[in-house]
Amino acid sequence: MSKIEVDAIEPQSGTTLTLGASGDTVNIASGATNNLGITEADNWRLTVNKSDNSDITANLERDDTSGFGYLGTGMTQSSGIFTFPSTGIWLITFNAMFLVTNENLSIAEINTTINNSTYTIWYWCNIKQNRCCTTFIIVASTTGGSHYKSSTTSILFDVTSTSDCKVKFTASNLNASCQLVGNSAFNTTNMLFIRLGDT
Repeated sequence: MSKIEVDAIEPQSGTTLTLGASGDTVNIASGATNNLGITEADNWRLTVNKSDNSDITANLERDDTSGFGYLGTGMTQSSGIFTFPSTGIWLITFNAMFLVTNENLSIAEINTTINNSTYTIWYWCNIKQNRCCTTFIIVASTTGGSHYKSSTTSILFDVTSTSDCKVKFTASNLNASCQLVGNSAFNTTNMLFIRLGDT
């Protein structure tokens, strides 16, 4: 087996670099950094309960539960607006957990912008203007006690610019009898980010 040691291999301008052919196996050596597959994955969470109707702008932290690890540079956020570390096609999942004592209609939202200003709006079931939402009815138990409900929504977001493409999260119709649940010790309401590939 021949061995070539170089610092970089770059294709000619306008061409595609191909490694291997049909039927070949291309291996990444043990301990080497693999930039060919998923290069970014991160998870953030709400740390305290929220009962007002507005964007989630505070009380956010990266998951720090024992054993957690994130891949790549990771997400950053300011006042609840998340910035991506690199361009690409991103899977964004929002898991919203609610503590309820009364019947309510709640909406978990993912809102995105591609110009760092105007957040994309569309209608879903004519209930709420948002980028993506999942809606569910929360009904109090027959005993009238407090209980938890959760809902998850996901989107694929094409991040073409890390300065212009951002994401924020909202949970609507919150009040004293329907709160968005946060916890700093484990994940209740949380946001998952995975870069799947190039844009």
